[in-house]
Amino acid sequence: MPSSDRVARARAQMRSAGVDLLSLPPGDDMYYLIGFTPHADERPCYLFLTADDAVFLVPELNAGEARGHIDLPFLTYTDAEGAGAALREAHGRLGDPKRICVGDTMRADFLLLLQERWAKIGFAPGTEVMAPVRMIKTADEIALMRRSAATADVAVDAAFAACRPGTTEIAVARAVADAFAEQEVAQPGPAIVGSGPNSAYPHHRSGIRPLQEGEPVLVDLGGRLEGYMSDITRMGYIGEPSARYREVHAIVEHAVRAGMDAVKPGAPLSAVDRAARAVIETAGYGRQFTHRTGHGIGLSVHEPPSVTHTNDLAMQEGMMFSIEPGIYLEGEFGVRLEEIVVVTARGAERLSMLPREVRVLPA
Repeated sequence: MPSSDRVARARAQMRSAGVDLLSLPPGDDMYYLIGFTPHADERPCYLFLTADDAVFLVPELNAGEARGHIDLPFLTYTDAEGAGAALREAHGRLGDPKRICVGDTMRADFLLLLQERWAKIGFAPGTEVMAPVRMIKTADEIALMRRSAATADVAVDAAFAACRPGTTEIAVARAVADAFAEQEVAQPGPAIVGSGPNSAYPHHRSGIRPLQEGEPVLVDLGGRLEGYMSDITRMGYIGEPSARYREVHAIVEHAVRAGMDAVKPGAPLSAVDRAARAVIETAGYGRQFTHRTGHGIGLSVHEPPSVTHTNDLAMQEGMMFSIEPGIYLEGEFGVRLEEIVVVTARGAERLSMLPREVRVLPA
């Protein structure tokens, strides 16, 4: 979705941040600005943007496809030539800026080439330019994120429908992938399916452990619809949940609600983290809540803003982020519940339509 408005806003932020040249590699930042990103590999590729110029440096094998999407001057090179001459031409065209921002996901070898070419210039993270631009979603983006969230709700239902004693975590993750594929949604990575004690690892990698009666199942999943990400975590339980499980689940649910209640335009993001964390700390599980309360989301599943107790950035209408407190009892089980919310004049509006109650699954 090429947008001259997006480029104009990026240039305005460059002026505000004192950045003369922005260089972005293939990825979400590039897609956000020009509506296309080529295949990312070891071949250097850059979008260069200044206050009044732009140029796209791309390997020849990707240039044909890119020209169908990008209306910018191209600089190309072959595998045999390497990117050196194209970078020299870019340097001659763009000159010597005082400050360069580079995309946060740029490969180290791509960055080293820029630092060699602009050896006396100061470099800074691209987030100085791109984060303020991307953090505030437009009405069209919010609508697309709602549609993306709806596909994730379907995938959650598919995951729990696949949960039976003896079924492996990987098999449940495969059911998630199938549900996304049926909706023509790309999945950037396997779902997190953590059964029993594996649910106590926040970033567990789904494995061959079979689900067992009398244990919880954590499902954390997301897909990419027309570029925009979904992200959701829900809990199931094989058989009747134990009293201890229900107690911990209720605490985490209370923390989610407290975090959502703290969402108000003008209030600091830290208020969301502090509100959710206070519930868990008061219940005696503060040391078992081992991560921030949430992260921004949009074209990237993790993007600014970060919802931590140290981030006092004021919330603005159109910001979108997760609220996902958790309690992790290593060797026993973990509980995490995740909502994606958009900041509105009335507070937080969640995107998922699914309840957060534990899903009781057949034993």
